[in-house]
Amino acid sequence: MQFPESWLRSFCNPSISTAELADVLTMAGLEVEETRPAAPSFSGIVIGEIVEAEQHPDADRLRICRVEAGAHSKDGPLQIVCGAPNARVGIKVPLATVGAELPPGEDGKPFLIKIGKLRGVASHGMLCSARELKLSEDHGGLLELPADAPVGQDIRQYLDLDDTLFTLKLTPNLAHCLSVHGIAREVSALTGSPLLTPAIEPVRPALDDRLPVQVQAPDLCGRFSGRIIRHVNTRARTPAWMVERLARCGQRPVSPLVDISNYVMFEYGRPSHIFDLDKIHGALQVRWGREGEQLKLLNGNTITVDAQVGVIADDQGLESLAGIMGGDATAVSDDTRHVYVEAAFWWPEAVAGRSRRYAFSTDAGHRFERGVDPALTVEHIERISQLIIEICGTPETVCGPVDDQVLGLPERAPVTLRVARAAKVIGMPLSQAQCADVFRRLGLQFSEGEGVLHVTPPSWRFDIAIEEDLIEEVARIIGYENLPDELPLAPVSPRVRVEAQRGGFAVRHALAALGYFETINFSFVEQRWESELHGNDDPIRVLNPIAAPLSVMRSSLIGSLVQVLRHNLSRKTTRVRVAELGRVSRRDAGVGHSHTSVAGICQTLRVAGLAYGPAEALQWGERERAVDFHDVKGDVEALLAPRTVRFEAAEHPALHPGRSARVIVDGQDIGVIGELHPRWRQGYELPQAPVLFELDLEAVQARPVPVAQPLPRHQSSVRDLALVLPEGVAAQALLDALRADASGLVRDVLLFDVYKPQAANGDMATGERSLAVRLELLDPAATLTEDRIDATVQAAIERARAVGARLRA
Repeated sequence: MQFPESWLRSFCNPSISTAELADVLTMAGLEVEETRPAAPSFSGIVIGEIVEAEQHPDADRLRICRVEAGAHSKDGPLQIVCGAPNARVGIKVPLATVGAELPPGEDGKPFLIKIGKLRGVASHGMLCSARELKLSEDHGGLLELPADAPVGQDIRQYLDLDDTLFTLKLTPNLAHCLSVHGIAREVSALTGSPLLTPAIEPVRPALDDRLPVQVQAPDLCGRFSGRIIRHVNTRARTPAWMVERLARCGQRPVSPLVDISNYVMFEYGRPSHIFDLDKIHGALQVRWGREGEQLKLLNGNTITVDAQVGVIADDQGLESLAGIMGGDATAVSDDTRHVYVEAAFWWPEAVAGRSRRYAFSTDAGHRFERGVDPALTVEHIERISQLIIEICGTPETVCGPVDDQVLGLPERAPVTLRVARAAKVIGMPLSQAQCADVFRRLGLQFSEGEGVLHVTPPSWRFDIAIEEDLIEEVARIIGYENLPDELPLAPVSPRVRVEAQRGGFAVRHALAALGYFETINFSFVEQRWESELHGNDDPIRVLNPIAAPLSVMRSSLIGSLVQVLRHNLSRKTTRVRVAELGRVSRRDAGVGHSHTSVAGICQTLRVAGLAYGPAEALQWGERERAVDFHDVKGDVEALLAPRTVRFEAAEHPALHPGRSARVIVDGQDIGVIGELHPRWRQGYELPQAPVLFELDLEAVQARPVPVAQPLPRHQSSVRDLALVLPEGVAAQALLDALRADASGLVRDVLLFDVYKPQAANGDMATGERSLAVRLELLDPAATLTEDRIDATVQAAIERARAVGARLRA
């Protein structure tokens, strides 16, 4: 919100400086983002009147002017050569006298006016355009001043160029401050200076004409006011004072009627619309749009509406986008003679977000979606009517009566403030009288009880709904700077992690120790990754993606790591080890809504890693070889140590069917490991397949608590067995069978050799392999005898036969 200080002080003029005013506004929650002068620095420029103007004898585009400048032209009018096309007798313009300094140019240095000659004719000064004074970008000619401008007066004083422009950064709850009068009302409450609100005198109707209006959607429009004004002069010129104030609010002047509508919007915060009455066909209907209807807007865009967008229509089609922008079909022009002025109350929820559907925003939509005072539509119609008659009026101008339809206005329930509660929240002693004074200064109606005040929010305050809103009002009017400085007192209770769980950073350190670099990726990814790498054909879609490809939420980390690999390979990296701890999202109807969850969506943390390229960095001590499944399998075992990890063959959409497995710990499936599927290696243009793993982070964080045990008093015994096993039987099945010892003497089973003959021999057939295992036997309570050892080994061999193994001869 930008506005000039002079306009604000016309409503409320506290006896404080500009800097103090900015500080008062900021400390009250209306952050002053910037203050800057209305015009750049210049001096020596006065109001001059051209009393003579004749053609230059040697230049077609130059005129020799005689300019009266009051006390600055004691010896008669000054002779000035000027090339402006509008230099003519009788106009008053800015005159830079000899010695004047114009605003600095691109080099930052001011331009000094001296006596000069143009085509042999002396020039004692310079007549200026608005652009040369850097008041606007208009350079079509001299800046023409009103006929009553006093000749010889300093232009800065006359145009109030020492005014200051304020730019406020308002939060969405401060809709009542989106006007100069609204800000003045706040300044009055903050400083105690009286608020000057000029009375708006009704315009007496001189005809009975009314435009029929049917409000068919009370949930769109709560109040609709309008009137007909006939015989207006739309070719009139917007007065300089209005142009100046609009320009200092950042608004470019357009035409008198549009400028009047914008002026009242900045003055009182009321967006309105002025229709060309002759272009309206029949009656107006205020309703929701219908699927497929089209409307050409004032900005030239043609949009298609639906039943979620409010419109104003006539008997032939749409005329306006309700509360946002008017239509081109009924726009006023220089040929307009009769107008219909409309001011309405649009429900904020019926306007919010509609303009963003069509990729634009307007001042009207910005205000209506935050809430505009519904009580003053008629008064603002009267204010607009006054200005139209004053600026565009003719002897024939007449107004019709104001047609005001009230369908339903916001019901403002009283809000109770407990004085003791306010004192506790604010952190300083408060009396009921102080709170009552704050509400009185803000213009809030209230009643009092014992220790409480019941406040009825006024029509212009849409931000007061609960007790905390009133507490905020009390705090900011009393002044945040007046609150006592007290250090917060609170018990410090450190969160102690249970010993059976390690933190996420401990997992990161473990991955770094294994040679993996951590990477951080977006949680939204390409839909292709979800369908190809995770088999997820119904991913969770992002409603407003930051980029078109990043349109869905990821249900796995694998796609992100593959993309990181591609990024590194494109930069000639030959060995890549990356890992990520991140959250994934998937649909789960069993998840309810809470402060940490969204209904129907399960979000879990996972850890994943990717290895690509040589198993070891280039070195002389070991032959180079590509990383394989077993290398990453070892990394996973190290990450989960000291727990025992099982790997069972499994299939996964992203992984090679014969080179992937489920990771099982304590009987629980916690993730997958494997080589990237050849189809996706080729599809993602990778020279060789990386090996990946993805695990549930909660399972990785779990760790057993060490339990002290006495050292065994007896030595263990070991026995080695060579067992022949068919290729179709997994080695894990054999190891599980050997460990399943009912006597409890088998302490450990270790596979230490695998032999596969190239051809059938005497004791092994084709399709068989020999597995050499070592059994460690121990009885903590007694020394093992040969008989007990032999019996235990024989029992182990029998269990091995149960899974298809036999003792090798």
